[in-house]
Amino acid sequence: MSRLGTLFIAAAVLAATPAWAGGARAATVTIAPGGLAAALGMAAAGDVLVLASGIHPGPVNIATPVTLEGQPGSVIDGGGRENTVTVEAPGVTLRKLTIRNSGLSLFDQNSGIFLGKGAAGAVVEDNVLTDNLIGVYVWGAPNVLVRGNRVQGRTDLRRSERGNGIQLWNAPGTRVVGNTVTHGRDGIFVTTSKRNEFRDNRFENVRFAVHYMYTNDSEVSGNVSVGNDVGYAIMFSRNLVIRGNQSRGDREHGLLLNATTSSRIEDNLVAGRYATPVEDVAEDDDVADSDVPHEVGGLAESARIGTWKCVFVYNTSKNTVRNNRFEDCEIGIHFTAGSERNSISGNAFVNNRTQVKYVGTRALDWSEKGRGNYWSDNPAFDLNGDGVADEAYRPNDMVDRVMWSFPAAKLLINSPGIQVIRWAQSQFPALHPGGVMDSAPLMAPPDLPNTPERKAQP
Repeated sequence: MSRLGTLFIAAAVLAATPAWAGGARAATVTIAPGGLAAALGMAAAGDVLVLASGIHPGPVNIATPVTLEGQPGSVIDGGGRENTVTVEAPGVTLRKLTIRNSGLSLFDQNSGIFLGKGAAGAVVEDNVLTDNLIGVYVWGAPNVLVRGNRVQGRTDLRRSERGNGIQLWNAPGTRVVGNTVTHGRDGIFVTTSKRNEFRDNRFENVRFAVHYMYTNDSEVSGNVSVGNDVGYAIMFSRNLVIRGNQSRGDREHGLLLNATTSSRIEDNLVAGRYATPVEDVAEDDDVADSDVPHEVGGLAESARIGTWKCVFVYNTSKNTVRNNRFEDCEIGIHFTAGSERNSISGNAFVNNRTQVKYVGTRALDWSEKGRGNYWSDNPAFDLNGDGVADEAYRPNDMVDRVMWSFPAAKLLINSPGIQVIRWAQSQFPALHPGGVMDSAPLMAPPDLPNTPERKAQP
């Protein structure tokens, strides 16, 4: 059909259900494949454009506040050019669409859905985004809702060449809720924003599940990260609530806090071991061979003990870290670089090969108001039955500090001299160097909220 014929049909469809300027009544029209661009050009504010089943060619630009809704089988295909859908009008809704095949320019930030500065209050929900460089990019638009979408990144590109699943820049008030992101570079990447909410999302086979920079007064809660390089990388931000998230089998860090201040980190779970199908792990060509799991009964289990560091705390101060569970990691918590005035209590450190690696000279007591943390390797007694051990717990000794400062000294770890030093410290506590002490260690781990996801895991 000629372009003139397509325009004529689209105009006739729109005319069948009139729309009045001023918003008194809006049109609801069904758009056949090939008529979307013309329909958008003639639509009035408030119109609902329903895409019929079939492939609707893109790129598409939306400059009028409309609702674009897909019927089953409707696809907007960007043809490998630019943004598949660009929105510059306020109050636009994109719903139940399959959006695919954007351009591949990282410089131009090509996206499946690109919400520009004029797209305030946009709603992006229940869409499927595949084979785009960036899934959804909120670029300067405030008060956007991105909810219930399924975003799958490019699997034909190396991770450094991929875009992020959902990306935000300067998008105050934006909420990202209940999405599933697989592959791509980072699940959510946000920078230079405020008053955001990132809740109940799931991330698999990405680099960082949540990559978070210069974003203040916001919340990260109820998210699940499975088998990624890093679960939650929270950097250069303040006044955050990081609550009820899970990191399961993330290879390097479950939670990374870098220059994070005045925030609450509570009720989170970092579990180093997590069983996933072998093909889900081995298919990523950026995973080192040593990290590819071996098969155990059809499932994959990490060839090493699990996540390298449950928590890495770097230059991070004035935070409350409470009621979290960190288990089955090489290092439970690595604490370094001038991190001060943090309250760390009520947490559970379970089956980590090294519970604490503290690089510093200050003496720290990780307890508050007579309540410390639970340590699975603490052979303690509680003679009065108050739930608190009768003696303080010290996770590190002088030998640990030597090994961290001089790694070559590990060659002497089993030598008689090292054993004498450790025996002397056990007999004379005054020989302990400055570092972490828990003066009120707990006898039992605290309970975490029982979400369905937690109940379902082994």
